[in-house]
Amino acid sequence: MRCPYCNSTDSRVTDSRPDTEDAIIRRRRVCNQCGAKFTTVERVQMRDLVVRKNSGKLEAFDREKLRRSIKLACRNRDVGDEQIEKLVTSIHRRLETETADDTVSSAMVGQMVSDSLLNLDPIAFIRFVSVYRKFSKISDFKKIIDQIPEADDETKICKQAKTSLF
Repeated sequence: MRCPYCNSTDSRVTDSRPDTEDAIIRRRRVCNQCGAKFTTVERVQMRDLVVRKNSGKLEAFDREKLRRSIKLACRNRDVGDEQIEKLVTSIHRRLETETADDTVSSAMVGQMVSDSLLNLDPIAFIRFVSVYRKFSKISDFKKIIDQIPEADDETKICKQAKTSLF
C-alpha cells in the first residue's frame, strides 16, 4: 500500500477491524519510511458494474458518486455518515447480486436510491427525486409528496405543509 504522505510502498498493518456488518475491513497502517499513520479500507468487489445512462452512454459504477448524491440529499438532515455508508453498501451489493448482467440502468440505480431514502428520510427522498426526475414545476413536488405514506410525524408535517401551500 502506498503511503499518502511520502509515496513509499513499504508500510505495515498495525490493526485490522471489520465494520459492524463485515462488509468492509479497516486497516490501520504505519509507513516504514516516514512513520506516518493512515487507514485503508478493504471491500469485497464481486464484479465491475457499468451504468447505462438514459442517453445510452456507459460509465463505470462509482460508489463515491452515489455517496455524494445521497449525502447531498441528506444534507442538514438527521442522517449520519455511517447510515449513508450502509445505504451505499446495501445498494451496491444489491446491484451486484440481483442483476444477471454487469450493466445496470441508471433508472434502476435511481429507483433503489429513491426507495432506500424514502425509508430513511422522506425529506431526503424528496430532494433526491426532485433532481433525479428533473422536477420543473411545483406540481411535480405535489405529486411526489402525495405518494409518500404517512409513516411518521415528519411525513405528516410534510403533508401538512403541502396542504397549506397548495
